[in-house]
This record gives sequence, structure tokens and C-alpha cells, in this order.
Amino acid sequence: MRLRGRKNIRESLEQQPDLVVLEPQQWKGRWHEFFGNDHPIHIELGMGKGQFISRMSGNNPQINYIGMDIYDELLRRGSEKARAVWRENGQDRVPNLALVRGNVEYLESMFEPGELSRIYLNFSDPWPKSKHARRRLTHPRFLMKYKEALDAYGEIHFKTDSLTLFEFSLNSLAQTGLQMRNISLHLHREGIRDDLVMTEYETKFVGQGMPIYRLEAVIGDKALAEYRAEVARELEDQARRGGAKEPAPE
Repeated sequence: MRLRGRKNIRESLEQQPDLVVLEPQQWKGRWHEFFGNDHPIHIELGMGKGQFISRMSGNNPQINYIGMDIYDELLRRGSEKARAVWRENGQDRVPNLALVRGNVEYLESMFEPGELSRIYLNFSDPWPKSKHARRRLTHPRFLMKYKEALDAYGEIHFKTDSLTLFEFSLNSLAQTGLQMRNISLHLHREGIRDDLVMTEYETKFVGQGMPIYRLEAVIGDKALAEYRAEVARELEDQARRGGAKEPAPE
């Protein structure tokens, strides 16, 4: 994909060191220092024009966010959206978001093991040809990178409009031995999910009546323990309800 950017775009990005990070390797192991707190860090890999990550940062000031992409023009557009969101919140500064120019191929050069708490994969390139399967961001080789970067509460949240990519992702996650939950084959079937922030692509596809596929993968040890405890409680509740006797007729 080639993007036509504005003139002097690099200079514009360099003038925003509080928001735009052009050399993320320098912050490896020090991202909490960049944000100035020890809040969990959630990252969107392939942020596009930045609608999702900007809204997430505005909605959840107690979480630090990173939006990553390889194109300067997308970083520029994302910076405009992020600042607009926070102006709506009454602030000129964006306190909990970094827009990073980076390639997922080199994720380990930007983050120490366990430095991230959640990874968002939203409408990633499906790379439909079989010979390009290794480029898909849910290929096992990438999943292992994510597993290494995530902490004890780590999760992956994945959305796509591509059934082929979704089926491939289900197989990849199973092959890698990762626990899946909240699998949806038509996320907005009953109406727009107000509890989830939509991307630009998602807004467009939902308007066209297309199904959105979504799943969550539970990665970290503590996240897995909490998930299994929750499942056990649900099974116990079902057993109790199933074992309750109906009152005898009078």
C-alpha cells in the first residue's frame, strides 16, 4: 500500500515527541518511563488511521496505549485524531498514547518480554494467497512473538471481516496451544456493540451489513487462571440450576 502524505510530514512528526515515537527501540524496557506511570500497556499492531486507538485512549485514561504502523502518513493522521479526542476531553495533551513507527517483524527489538498487557489485531491484511500465509499477523511465528511480549495478564483481541483469515487464525491459535474465548462469527448481529470501539474499516463494513469476526486469546498465566476459575464457577452454577428440583404440584 502506498500513501500520499503531506509535504514535510517527517518534520511534523518529529515535532511531536510527546506523542509520536519514530525510533521505538530506544524505549525498549522503558515504556513505563515514556508514559510516566506503571499502568498496563495495550498495543494495536497496524493502527490504520488511528480511530480505534485514539478512542480507546480517551475512554480509558487508566491504561497506556500504543498504536503501531509503518507509514508516516498514518502516524500523522493518527496524531490528529488523538489530539482531537483529547480536546473533547478538555486537554491539549495526549497523556496515555504513543504512536509508533514500527514493523511487527521486529517486535522483540521494541519491547522486553512481559512489557505489554494486551495486543489488538484489527482488520489486519488477510494476505489471501497461500504462499503469503507467513505474513499474516496471526501466523504461529507472530503468535510466539506476542506470547513473549505479553505479561502474566496478557491477551490478544482479534477482529476481521475476512472469514478466510479468521479460520486460519482459529487454526493457528489452536496449533500454538492458546486458549480462545468470546468467539463471534457475527459480532454486530443483534445491533452495534456499544461496549466495543470500532475501527474505520469496521464502521464501513457494518454499514454494508457485512459480518465481523472476533475472538480473544488468553495468554498470560494469571489471565489463564482467572479464566479457568470463571469457567469453573459457571459450570458449578449450571450444575446447581440443573439439580434444583421443581416444587411438587399441589
